Amino acid sequence: MNHVSPTSPRHVGRRLRRRGLLAGAVAAGLLLTGCGGGTGNEDAVADDGSVDLSKVTLIVGDQRSSSVRALLEAADLADTPYDIEWKEFTSGPPMLESINAGAVHVGLVGNTPPLFAAAAQGQFKMVQAVTFSGKGDAILVPKDSPIESVADLAGKDVGVAVGSSANYHLLAQLGEAGVGYDEIEVKNLQPADALVAFTTGSLDAWAVWDPFTSQAVIDEGARVLVDGEGLVNGYNFQVASDEAIDDTATAAALEDYLARVTEAQLWSGEHQQEWADVWAEQTGLTPEVTLAAAKQRPVTIVPIDEEVIASEQEMADAFTENGLLPESVDVADYFSDAFNDVTATQQSPTAGAAR
Repeated sequence: MNHVSPTSPRHVGRRLRRRGLLAGAVAAGLLLTGCGGGTGNEDAVADDGSVDLSKVTLIVGDQRSSSVRALLEAADLADTPYDIEWKEFTSGPPMLESINAGAVHVGLVGNTPPLFAAAAQGQFKMVQAVTFSGKGDAILVPKDSPIESVADLAGKDVGVAVGSSANYHLLAQLGEAGVGYDEIEVKNLQPADALVAFTTGSLDAWAVWDPFTSQAVIDEGARVLVDGEGLVNGYNFQVASDEAIDDTATAAALEDYLARVTEAQLWSGEHQQEWADVWAEQTGLTPEVTLAAAKQRPVTIVPIDEEVIASEQEMADAFTENGLLPESVDVADYFSDAFNDVTATQQSPTAGAAR
């Protein structure tokens, strides 16, 4: 897929603000089947079915590693006609738990958390996809480690957030090296705890993603044993609860939100320094770290289609075959292409034109 350069964030912001005011009408064909679930936004729907977005609150899950909140601010797209309540999570798996529980409407996660949530029969759909390639996904070792190859990890203590994208990267690299997943000692650690364990010598290796990869390399002198470029799909997904999608008012805000996120993701690929500066302010990481991470995350928006679904199905099958998922999962049931037109519009050559 060819990368399409984003448009001016100022023009984009004006266009999206304008679209936000019209979102109730634009969403009619998609959203009239909404069942008005318990999202807390029911009062925003008038008797004629139109939506007053000023009465809507969209609850969005966010992670330090992706920081969609910072991304929208950097791209001048944070001024939404609805309120956003941000909730921060350490990684995708706990965010998916909150989405399934109805505490969060939508959030960005990596390519693996939805597979584990699907195995638990979650009530959600993947509604937007972007790939950053797999370069920022890495297995790290201390700079003076004798480990020189993935094969050397047999019998070693390896930190990873189980159920995260790093979990699949680790599994895939072990498979390529002919090492069984059960031949390593997996330490289930969230990034902050894993960083401490890694820097204090409690781990032989650490499987993680950017910006934590860049943080460990730049701040701690970690060495990249191997990265996921060419091996993993690098997908990130906006995941929305079924309840949010089915609720007329929440889905109207969701449509606008996904358009903004898509615009901002494309913008970040062409404005890496500006994005890195805001990312650093939001996370407390150094600008050197966030810029390095931004450079390792080339942005490509992809539609929800058979290719994406097939790639995720292959991952799910690999987890099942290795006993990490209890049974096979049909991942197609957890995708929705209902918002493809919204995200595709942002990649149009005329996307910057007011309309």
